[in-house]
Amino acid sequence: MREFVFFGGKGGVGKTTVSSAYALKCARAGVDTLVVSTDPAHSTSDVFDQQFSDDPSPVEGVDDLHAMEIDPEEEVERHLMETRRAMGDQVSPAMVNEIDRQIEMAHQTPGAYESALFDRFIGVMRENDYERVVFDTSPTGGTLRLLSLPDLLEGWIDRLMHKRKQSVKLFERAAIGNNEPRRMMEGDPIIARLQERKELFEFAGDALRNRATFYLVVNPDELSIRETSRAVENLLDAGLSVEGLAVNKLTPEPDPDEQGRGARFLRDRVETERERLDTLRTEFDQPLVAEIETRVAEVKGNLLADVADELSIDVAADPAA
Repeated sequence: MREFVFFGGKGGVGKTTVSSAYALKCARAGVDTLVVSTDPAHSTSDVFDQQFSDDPSPVEGVDDLHAMEIDPEEEVERHLMETRRAMGDQVSPAMVNEIDRQIEMAHQTPGAYESALFDRFIGVMRENDYERVVFDTSPTGGTLRLLSLPDLLEGWIDRLMHKRKQSVKLFERAAIGNNEPRRMMEGDPIIARLQERKELFEFAGDALRNRATFYLVVNPDELSIRETSRAVENLLDAGLSVEGLAVNKLTPEPDPDEQGRGARFLRDRVETERERLDTLRTEFDQPLVAEIETRVAEVKGNLLADVADELSIDVAADPAA
């Protein structure tokens, strides 16, 4: 199994349950594991009955397992403050107020969330000290936008660097005519910042394609199956590895001697879900790695351990990692 394992899917399908169960399965096998929530709903604390923060904390009662929850709003604020400081050091005092105004406007744009979360997300991967990092991702649409950033931004950074170098070159010529250039290019802070960002995106693209694998959590209903089909297609188009589907919230079948109205409803529901399972088996190339029934109580404690046992996903660390 690769170093980074992602669980994605439509909102509400049970990504937190499945990702937490898999992280528990890895830890119980002796694999030093970190589970990371990037979902604004943050249910990881509920699953383990323990409050987590932006820094990894040991999960109480489980050896080799740590957890952390990335707060998107805090990341946006941190990201914008860092940008404000970096730009403030590189422009004239007269421009500082305008920079602040532009940054505040940027805070309201949809891309601010993805950009800030991307930085923290990749930072966790880059500074990783664990054998396995399990990501409980946000609902599919946001996750796909996030994972598409490396390719999009790498090309954008290349164009910005080219424009900046041309600008510096023209400035040097205008300042000193045909005399020997002052080598401003080598120490230009903006070029250095752009180069740093380019290297980050290159790392992200390589890590996501060669050191990460993806599983999608799906419920046995048409909307979830359709969205999963689109997600698989988009992930594969991005060159990412989709290894399997975990079916969650299956209806338990009543005992044969139960004949009441509720039992008849459950049997009809089970029959419908069997048809949906057949669809998943025949129309998807990815195997079903779990068929998890709905539990009466919240999935935590012993119930989480039961779900972990139901996951047919390898836990052994990839020797290549």
